[in-house]
Amino acid sequence: MSSPTSSISAADVAKVANLARLDIDEAHIEGFTAQLAKVMNHFHDIDALDLSGVEPMTQPYPLVNVMRDDVELPTLDTDEVLAAAPAAEERRFRVPPIIGLDG
Repeated sequence: MSSPTSSISAADVAKVANLARLDIDEAHIEGFTAQLAKVMNHFHDIDALDLSGVEPMTQPYPLVNVMRDDVELPTLDTDEVLAAAPAAEERRFRVPPIIGLDG
């Protein structure tokens, strides 16, 4: 197995940090390089396992729909709700514009 720092370089970490828009100063690059190399070595450990009998999965547990049945119920009266609104126009709530304002 390779040593933790041989699989990834400080230049690699700096490049990834730049791509991710992370501001990492030079003093921390070496520490992050060692940490990331250890994480990458864990993938090498996993690659070494014989997983031929293990079925691929996307979830560790079966997904169950926990949503209730869609049941139609009485709703509020539109005119009554709009009468209580600060402003209404054409049977809709009137709200102040928020896009395109210069601040």
